[in-house]
Amino acid sequence: MRQAIGAAMARSKREIPHYYLGTEIDLSAALGWLARANEGRPVTERLLPVVLLLKAAALGAREVPEVNGYYVDGAFRPSEAVHLGVAISLRRGGLVAPALHDVAEKGLGDLMKELNDLVARTRGGGLRSSELSDATLTVTSLGDLGVGTVYGVIYPPQVALVGFGRVQERPWAVGGIIGVRPIVSATLAGDHRVSDGIRGAQFLAAVERRLQAPEAL
Repeated sequence: MRQAIGAAMARSKREIPHYYLGTEIDLSAALGWLARANEGRPVTERLLPVVLLLKAAALGAREVPEVNGYYVDGAFRPSEAVHLGVAISLRRGGLVAPALHDVAEKGLGDLMKELNDLVARTRGGGLRSSELSDATLTVTSLGDLGVGTVYGVIYPPQVALVGFGRVQERPWAVGGIIGVRPIVSATLAGDHRVSDGIRGAQFLAAVERRLQAPEAL
């Protein structure tokens, strides 16, 4: 497992000219909406913040297609569908990023069920071959382990990777008034052969905009 991961990441850093961008997003609106949405749900069906982040990333990728697809044979091949590779750690060590299919098209409830199922099957050794090969954009979130900011390495032949850190309560000024807000760090590793900082910044701005209107996710 470590040899396979090392070979893929060495290829990535050798062949892909990475650029990195980061921003901080106020999740007050998103988490407030999430708490209200979960009030009428059974405990086993409640939504977690990560599903909002995944859906916002998928919708952002649909707006900025240069982050979604593959670089193959010297050319970029964009993907109309957004299949998010979700980085999942294995109990015995190692990491895989199987795909959640058509994330931009699905409701949050369905995505939560599919994510729970994907994690269980990944750690139980029950993945389908398509889930290991179909991802068009990978998302990694290490917030549950206390990591503040994630800077990822693109998984070839993909052309971007999105990272989310943990949600932290921090001083935050809104309208000239300082208060305490839940803030998450969002980063993008992009392939300079396909996109640049302007398009990467537009993607992160789209993710933030989506999280400010969680009822539309």
